[in-house]
Amino acid sequence: MIKPEGELKVSFGYQCNGNRGSSFEVSSGYEILPEIRKNSSFSCLSGAALSANATLANTNICKGLIGAEILPSLDSPNSFRKVPSSPNLSRLDILSSSLQSSMSNLSCSPSPPSDNDSYLLKPMSAPSRSEGFLNAMEVQVAGGAAGEDRVQAVCSEENGWLFCAIYDGFNGRDAADFLAGTLYETIMLYFKLLGCESKQDFSRASDSLYLDRCCQYILDDSTTIYEEKLTSRIHNNKDSCFDQINKNGSSAKEELSSDSIQHGVLDSFQRALSQAENDFLYMVEQEMEDRPDLVSVGSCVLVVLLHGNDLYTLNLGDSRAVLATYGKGDEMSGNERLKAIQLTDSHTVDNEVEKTQLLHDHPDDPMTIVAGKVKGKLKVTRAFGVGYLKKKKLNDALMGILRVRNLISPPYISTQPSLNVHRISKSDCFVIVGSDGLFDFFSNDEAVKLVHSYILSNPSGDPAKFLLEQLVERAADCAGFTLEELMNIPAGRRRKYHDDVTVIVIMLGTNQRTSKASTCM
Repeated sequence: MIKPEGELKVSFGYQCNGNRGSSFEVSSGYEILPEIRKNSSFSCLSGAALSANATLANTNICKGLIGAEILPSLDSPNSFRKVPSSPNLSRLDILSSSLQSSMSNLSCSPSPPSDNDSYLLKPMSAPSRSEGFLNAMEVQVAGGAAGEDRVQAVCSEENGWLFCAIYDGFNGRDAADFLAGTLYETIMLYFKLLGCESKQDFSRASDSLYLDRCCQYILDDSTTIYEEKLTSRIHNNKDSCFDQINKNGSSAKEELSSDSIQHGVLDSFQRALSQAENDFLYMVEQEMEDRPDLVSVGSCVLVVLLHGNDLYTLNLGDSRAVLATYGKGDEMSGNERLKAIQLTDSHTVDNEVEKTQLLHDHPDDPMTIVAGKVKGKLKVTRAFGVGYLKKKKLNDALMGILRVRNLISPPYISTQPSLNVHRISKSDCFVIVGSDGLFDFFSNDEAVKLVHSYILSNPSGDPAKFLLEQLVERAADCAGFTLEELMNIPAGRRRKYHDDVTVIVIMLGTNQRTSKASTCM
């Protein structure tokens, strides 16, 4: 077990096949949560996070609203709890009250025809609890922080969907906290706006949607311009196409193609992330005189949405989602050989594709990559925040030795996420969602084998917590310490031996061996 007590900052679990309408504790201290509908494609999940960094939670960004009001209402690091599903428009509006593209004015309508098909934002009415893609009256939420990492999980008992996110902060936790306080609800708002006039119109939109280069964000010294290269249409006065989909997945008016739905969801992910980035950098500009350190604060982003048989991922940076699946015929033959398939891209200079693209984007800067890092500062090539590598005026806010020299052609760090959708099959077993700290010590295959062996011998156990225990043991061995010696090193100094680590394990399907997940009380 991880010691001393309290080092495991976050541990939560959710199971789908308990007794409907009831919640009870069993003798082991685990909590079994109510059953969700059979159309769910996951049976349970567990999450855990371990800190290595000593970092203060943000207290004053966004006038203290994030740290003092928003996050406490969302965080429940040791259990799930029910909350209303509707986004809090008044709360989000405060965060963006000074922006032309306010969070309360998210409805997009096409501008007059132009060469770049740019969009304008106009007011919308607050969504009702039953509207939108992920219809739900109430949701179960859990989340918390470990060092500079943030983790969230949201699921619907009504409709069997699951949203998970890991925000791996760096140079401070402000960016990760901002994401934890806003991104989920921003995504929900964009799902609300996911409407169309007809099946044909939506199909035409999806045909022109490029998943990896659908939007371009231009950051100059005076303003942030939100310029979209999409031809999809979003109309505030039309009912959402997804509102017509009933619980059996069929449409009351017309049946939408799964491709159209998938493209619309990924489009909403893209828009929500852009909104969050614009809002965060605006806040940084407003507060950097008092806190110049904010210009260097950033976060990797990994979002996983499981809806029906579709598993959507959005990622910036080097966190990973790894699928454990049986090879063809292996499950039927009893060989039970699991393969590890990485569902996300690694956005680092170690990835030759990323490195080549970065150098291509900055042909006039021979110092784009220095000592294996972007401008000598970061290994990741894509990230949220980190404004000093995106805008010259933010870089200038830093004092001499901290300032990046020769910032010739910013932005050097991209906010363009990788987007993916995987159709779950009977061969798929589970998904490991983890920050890069996990994969500093385990390959994809090793992580999958550890989880698989654990759930075979502990069908009601907590695989996420088990992975962290195995990681700490390996970190201690690599450092030449006993486990107790390593864990007695205070946070901050222990960062030398391992990173903050956050893990979520999602068991797929309804017939998996593991039928329970634990909530560590």
